[in-house]
Amino acid sequence: MTFINDLSPIMLSIGPVEIRWYGMFFAIGLFLSYSVLLKIFKKENLPLKDLDSLVIFLFVGLLVGARAGHILFYNFEYFSQNPSEILKIWHGGLASHGAAIGLLVAYTLFVFIKKVNFSKYVDLLSIVTPITAGFVRLGNFFNSEIYGKPTHTTYGVIFKRLGEDFPRHPSQIYESLIAFSIFGIMLLLYKTAYRKLPKMFLLFTFVFLYFTSRFLVEYFKDRVAESDIYFLSKGQILSILPIAISLIYFGYITFRKFRTK
Repeated sequence: MTFINDLSPIMLSIGPVEIRWYGMFFAIGLFLSYSVLLKIFKKENLPLKDLDSLVIFLFVGLLVGARAGHILFYNFEYFSQNPSEILKIWHGGLASHGAAIGLLVAYTLFVFIKKVNFSKYVDLLSIVTPITAGFVRLGNFFNSEIYGKPTHTTYGVIFKRLGEDFPRHPSQIYESLIAFSIFGIMLLLYKTAYRKLPKMFLLFTFVFLYFTSRFLVEYFKDRVAESDIYFLSKGQILSILPIAISLIYFGYITFRKFRTK
């Protein structure tokens, strides 16, 4: 089955003001993430004033980190020649690896300034993180960017805005569905086993699931304009470290569990 993507990236235009689907999906993802996190904070009887401060820290960290990651990791030459484009995030261009770094730095600053334990909120934050990630990928689909390789079959999406007439893998949709599935897994773990799990278990579960899936989906993406290193894309190389760290954590808690028996 073939779907023709001739969608406009502009949702609404009023005079010189444009509202783009990418920005709208990003806003929806942030709103839903906050709404779910607010319910969790109330259920856990956690201070809502911390949530408000935390959201501000994380929003800035997410935005700056994701944009900086896209510029530095994937398109530095273009942005160095077109610096006026750096702030135009509504055109797309937020890197998940940069977002992860930005969120980590922002959260670390928060716990340092507020003098709270690092593990206090990080598991709960990990539950809602994939929501925004999933909606951002929908924005990429409307922008006809981060598209997949040609399928060489009748299955796929024809991105008409690229001037093409052949189907490609809708890698944006793959990643979006995976992100929402990870959210479902995280929420299920929270509801069924949160009290029994070691600290930061949810964090490293999210890290492992998200970056492993990101590593695998890269095989479906079109990387013609990107030079691979040892047959791996930049996205795959950047995913190796978080995957390795999460595996080290799981190995550590497994070893500790057997040692205490």
